[in-house]
Amino acid sequence: MAIEIEAVIFDYGGVFTPSPFSAAHTYAEAQGVAPERVLAIVFGDYQRDTDHPWHQLERGELDLTTALEKIGVEAKREGIKFDAADLFGGMSDDGIDRTVVVDHVRGLREMGLRTAILTNNVAEFSSVWRERLPVDELFDLVVDSSEEKIRKPNPEIYLRTLTRLGVSTPGAAIFLDDFAPNVDAARELGLHGILVDPDPRFALAALDDLLD
Repeated sequence: MAIEIEAVIFDYGGVFTPSPFSAAHTYAEAQGVAPERVLAIVFGDYQRDTDHPWHQLERGELDLTTALEKIGVEAKREGIKFDAADLFGGMSDDGIDRTVVVDHVRGLREMGLRTAILTNNVAEFSSVWRERLPVDELFDLVVDSSEEKIRKPNPEIYLRTLTRLGVSTPGAAIFLDDFAPNVDAARELGLHGILVDPDPRFALAALDDLLD
């Protein structure tokens, strides 16, 4: 028997905005450095929870300035230039229209579905990214790793989101994220997982197929 979908949960970065991982790739290539090296230095082993400064930052254990200083020290040790403004400035515009995602969320709301953002994020960025979206209009709930003190793909943060949304069972929720291990973690809990490519239209088409 098919389970009726009750809620759709979205990541923020890489879904409503360009991906920070793509920005890191572009930054590395501009320096003639392997992107994998820059990703490891800046973001660590992102599918695991470690003591890497970026993971601590997303868990609200470090402030942004301290985390970037620690990352800068490691980059210098590796002989790599690290300029946070240059790196993250690459997220400003990649030429892809993501207003389609916002429009899709509005459509979900009109269908009576509950919606949420589940994001690994930074406390200092909170006011900035929330200003870029009509959050109160689009979402019933925002779950931010820096406030929860845990981050994806820790199963607990998904379970908290489902509980607060009042979803009857994980199979009644759909989760969209641009980072494959985060999607895999959702699927292991029983959610329907959709991986978002740089062009979100493919993921939105998969979402529509699930809802149909």
